[in-house]
Amino acid sequence: MVETSPDVKRLAKLCIDSSTIDPQLYSDYHVYRGLRAPDGSGVRTGLTEVADVKVNEIVDGQYRACPGVLSYRGYNVKDIVADVLSSKRFGFEEVIYLLLFGDMPGDEETENFKELIGSYRQLPTSFFRDIIMKSSSMDIMNSMARSVLTLYSYDPEAEDMSFENVLQQCLWLIATFPQLAVYSYQAYKYYKSDSNSFFIHDPIPTLSTAENILHMLRIDSNYTDLEARVLDLALILHAEHGGGNNSTFTTRLVSSTGTDTYSAIAAALGSLKGPKHGGANIKVCRMFENIKDNVKDWADENEIRAYLTKILDKKAFDNSGLIYGLGHAIYQVSDPRAEVFKSSVERLSKEKGMEAEFNLYESVEKIGAELLTERRKTDKGVCANVDFYSGFCYQMLGLPSELFTPMFAVARIAGWSAHRLEELLSSGGKIMRPAYLYVGQYRDYKKK
Repeated sequence: MVETSPDVKRLAKLCIDSSTIDPQLYSDYHVYRGLRAPDGSGVRTGLTEVADVKVNEIVDGQYRACPGVLSYRGYNVKDIVADVLSSKRFGFEEVIYLLLFGDMPGDEETENFKELIGSYRQLPTSFFRDIIMKSSSMDIMNSMARSVLTLYSYDPEAEDMSFENVLQQCLWLIATFPQLAVYSYQAYKYYKSDSNSFFIHDPIPTLSTAENILHMLRIDSNYTDLEARVLDLALILHAEHGGGNNSTFTTRLVSSTGTDTYSAIAAALGSLKGPKHGGANIKVCRMFENIKDNVKDWADENEIRAYLTKILDKKAFDNSGLIYGLGHAIYQVSDPRAEVFKSSVERLSKEKGMEAEFNLYESVEKIGAELLTERRKTDKGVCANVDFYSGFCYQMLGLPSELFTPMFAVARIAGWSAHRLEELLSSGGKIMRPAYLYVGQYRDYKKK
């Protein structure tokens, strides 16, 4: 990008002066910025049967914060995970089936669905060479979005909005998202390192999504059973989070226009790319690198408390005053995803010889929550969210930070697809049209 010219700087100031709305007006007109009510809850924009997040219960006629509950199609995600872990099977494909078709599959349905997904895993011939390799991007999410839009050109029925065809398109994208993510990273790495070589592994149809990711990402294709199962768990926990998150709302908003599947999913990728949505775990990892550099004794809670206080005082790390990974827009008492994930991350840390790092995470979680609660002087709870441990998990799996948000997308495409299908079936063909209240002045026109 060339240096900003004086004319653009002048015009930018005019734009700022004419486009900045007085924050008080939002209160005066009872308009919630960011579609978020004063208590942090979202403003309802639709109905869904795909998933739900419960954070409150009624006690003596009053709402009270309760431990967070995330449910997929009415099933508590903790119960789904417990069943998957107890039987030592890969569960992400079953969760895809659940989100799309409304119930957990039986053994025969599971095998048939895994076979179906496996048959969709191939990208078009020469797609990597002609599309991903020739147009490498510095951001993998942008590369994935471009690839999704380009897949439109390879689909002779791209504009066919029959339900069966849209479902088939969703299944194809679900199956190929791991390749789009990993291959985009391989191309990025090749150009960034100025290397003369790179490797590409084709997906293996009989492997699970988690196994295929590790197989394609590693030059020797080797991985331990625990590594694959922890990654599978991460995919399950990120697959869906109710209709209220930004990227899912984007999927439904864009789908309501009647546009094609590729345009709707590309829009969702653009939403998830935003650091306020899909990039939080990267911030957590960077914060912990900073903490490890500045806290000499990771077992000393007093030293940790002192440094976290500096972070909150905007005197350390990025001077934002934030402890990343603690707190959530909805969850107050606990984030069920973080609760479920934590024990598996601990097991992985033992396999990797990184127990000291895990213990540091645990200490920061405890001490940071105490400090935030003290400072806010409120009974609203502070808990670790799923991003607090997910980045650390990906680091232990050897995933580069450039793939952290794309891994989120690989999981969330399942939820996006379920919501797109539900929107097309249940919206009555109505396009979403949000209303904005005009608060500017009405003026008599007079040319200067």
